Parts: sequence; C-alpha cells; structure tokens
Amino acid sequence: MSFLAIDIGNTRLKWALYASPQPGAAVMAQGAVFLENIDVLAEQDWRALSAPASMLGCVVAGEAVRRRVEEQLELWDLTPRWVVPSAHEAGVTNGYDHPMRLGADRWVALIGARGHMLARGPARPVVVVMVGTAVTVDALDRDGRFLGGLILPGHGIMLRALESGTAGLRVPTGEVVPFPANTSDALTSGGTYAITGAIARMRRHLAEHSDGEEPMLLMTGGAGWKVAPYLDMPHELVESLIFDGLLQIQSHRLAL
Repeated sequence: MSFLAIDIGNTRLKWALYASPQPGAAVMAQGAVFLENIDVLAEQDWRALSAPASMLGCVVAGEAVRRRVEEQLELWDLTPRWVVPSAHEAGVTNGYDHPMRLGADRWVALIGARGHMLARGPARPVVVVMVGTAVTVDALDRDGRFLGGLILPGHGIMLRALESGTAGLRVPTGEVVPFPANTSDALTSGGTYAITGAIARMRRHLAEHSDGEEPMLLMTGGAGWKVAPYLDMPHELVESLIFDGLLQIQSHRLAL
C-alpha cells in the first residue's frame, strides 16, 4: 500500500514514495525538481515508479503550480489530495487567529515535529524552524498547541533587498565570522545572525511560556544546513520533517 508524499515549496518540488502511509515507513524512491521542471515529472522521474495507492501533498507555491502537478499525477489512477490547515489535525491544535490562513508547510511541519518529539520521550515544547526562501520560527507547546510564530526573509531575499535598495553591495557571498571586516562577510554574517537571533528569541519566549521547561529545537528546509552550524543551542536538523508530517496526517486519517 505505497504512499506518495509531495512538498511543493516556493522554489522546488520534493517527493518521496513510501512503502506504506505510516510514520517511519521505508522510502522506496525520492527526488526533487525546480518548479520550472515539474511538467516532465510523468515522463522522467515518475515514469518507472509503481503506481502509489494514495498520495498527500503540501503546496505553498500557488494554484497554478498545484494544477501543473495534478496534470503530472494523471500518470496514475490517483486522486490528488492536498493538506488544508484546520483547527485540529493529528494531535496538533492550530492557535492561529484564522487557522486556514496558516501556511500549509508550517502546519505540516508542526505535525511532523510533534511526532518526532513524542517518539523520543515525554511531551515537551518544540521550536520548529524552516529555512528556505523564507524562514519561519514556530512554537508548539507540550500539549500540541501551536502558539504562533515568526516569518522573516531567507538569505537570498535579504541579499536581493540590500542589492536593490543600496549602492555598491553587489558582492560575492562571504563567510560567517564574529567580526566581519569586509562587505561580503558582513552581508552573510548579518543574514545568518538575523535568523539565529530570531530562533533564540522564540526559544526564550517558549521556555518562559512553559515555566522554564527547555524546548526541543527542530530545523528543516533546503537552507537549514547553512544556519545550523551557527546555532549555539541544542538542535536537530531533520530534512524530512514535511514528509514526516504528511505521513502522520495520512496515518491519522486512515485510523479514523
């Protein structure tokens, strides 16, 4: 009973075919393509795959991109299903003022993070960080309630904003150093420390909300590896967090 999980971000589509729709299921095949290349998935990446029994996807790139992916899914006799944030799902409560306005990727990552946390021991609060085109830093309390979160630009957006808004800043990517002494290092270090500073602030807020209990910190996203080395706090980089959330959701729905 294979299961196809699809994560459509702002830049790339990532997919994984699992042996079953259960957390921890074996990965049978996986891949990633830039959004401009999704129209050949059926002819190339997916052509040799066995037809999945079911699929569930997360999309933030917009309706037009979603429709293009659905055209590729016509390769199989498969009903496309996409996550829509709701008030409750798979043990997580959505504390957003308007739950359906929460990004689907953030919602799915929160559910995946809750599953990771419970698999390790007693319930505890979790800070969930996604580092991609944009960066999100979300707080999940020990009872599975999403309290809220931060959104800030990723490295690329920060640099493009500075290039377009100031003169003389079109320089190569630099290094992250404590005391940048050239413009390249100043830009790269500034962007990195802006992101890690937001993470540290949310971690502190969540610990205070949780009566001093230390939150778990989970990070994911295509650019997570750039930020992780500069976090001076315990953390774990989980590349599959969106897929883990999709597996949690699908498994929970089948059990109802």
